[in-house]
Amino acid sequence: MEVLEKNKSILKKIIALVLGFGPGIFAIGYTIGTGSVTSMIVAGSKFNMQLLWVLFLSCLFSGILMFVYGNYGLITGETALFGFKKHLKYGKPLAILIIVGITFGQWNSLMGILGISSNIIFEILAINFEGLGKYQYFIVLGIAISILVVFYLLLLVGKYTFFEKILVIFVSLMGFSFILSLCFVYPLPIDVIKGLIPTIPEVPGGKMLVAAFVGTTMASATFLSRPLFVKGKGWDIKNLGQQKRDAITAAVLIFIISSTIMAVSAGALFYDGKEVTNVLDMANTLEPVAGKWAVTIFFFGALSAGLSSIFPCLLIAPLLLADYQSGQLDTSSKQFRIITFVACLVALIGPVFGANPIEIQILSQVFNVFVLPAVILGIILLANSKKVMNGYKTTIWINIGLFAALFFSLVISINGIIALKEYF
Repeated sequence: MEVLEKNKSILKKIIALVLGFGPGIFAIGYTIGTGSVTSMIVAGSKFNMQLLWVLFLSCLFSGILMFVYGNYGLITGETALFGFKKHLKYGKPLAILIIVGITFGQWNSLMGILGISSNIIFEILAINFEGLGKYQYFIVLGIAISILVVFYLLLLVGKYTFFEKILVIFVSLMGFSFILSLCFVYPLPIDVIKGLIPTIPEVPGGKMLVAAFVGTTMASATFLSRPLFVKGKGWDIKNLGQQKRDAITAAVLIFIISSTIMAVSAGALFYDGKEVTNVLDMANTLEPVAGKWAVTIFFFGALSAGLSSIFPCLLIAPLLLADYQSGQLDTSSKQFRIITFVACLVALIGPVFGANPIEIQILSQVFNVFVLPAVILGIILLANSKKVMNGYKTTIWINIGLFAALFFSLVISINGIIALKEYF
């Protein structure tokens, strides 16, 4: 009886810890969606752990940018795009360009996310009910519409804390599912070590995946929305330490979960010479070693990743506009309802035309890298202005990290342009 009570106490502490997670949960929701899952799985199946170094650098720079953007919000009380507009010489056109660029990338991503999530649910149904294959298009489209209706209604009734708790559940399920999958298959340790040495695969699609990695892991939306989310959490300048820990925790978890997905794919597919070209290939990652039960676990993780990304992707355009206007995100406003409804319609384009969601997803992640240098440059200028930061000084080490992130983003953007030229 005493042991049972002790176990209950431990479980309560774990639940309280998970539910106590701060705005970093939105960073994980933005970052580890089906875009990240797809990129990691395709990379693992094609190149083993060779791109682990890209993931590591992306997560390192993401942690720095989340920290700096969060500090900016707490110290100045301003949102990021409003700060660009107010304090930078060409801040207004820069802010508008960023809004358009990020919305384009995230809405494209939303098409892939919805397509993959709908196909995953269809495959789960197909495993248990034979004869559904000939109705795949209509069933997938029906599932996509149902998902959007549910999420749109949740958006209309939800507040920050509600969205946060929903994301905590999805992200926790996702992380648990993929880490459990790693118990079944894993890569050779030497391949993990080699993956930390910077190299780009000299094969078709290698450059594309490098750009997609950065586009999904160093997501501009994650940093720009940070001041709004720390504000929504009710934090102020007294919470600087808490904000720092939250940013570090989010970056570490993003790396752990993403590298786990890549490792599972490498262990299950790369050594057998199998590649991922459609959603069913993703589902079959674990089937050779663990049967349908493992496939279900993997599906569950991928679906949780998709659902955890739909909320942030639908929220991004109204969030950025609220940021630009330096207002609170009002989920009951007409502007919010119209913009999120348009986002839902855009998301349906992929499923309606029956497009390959994996290709859409990887392409959308590549487009995300092009606005990244502007987002980093903007915060470098703001964070180093004593007038803007009310006397708060950004340390030399943080500045080194910011300029390294800017250089990295420029290199990846050039790589992305070359990749798109080769693709088209």
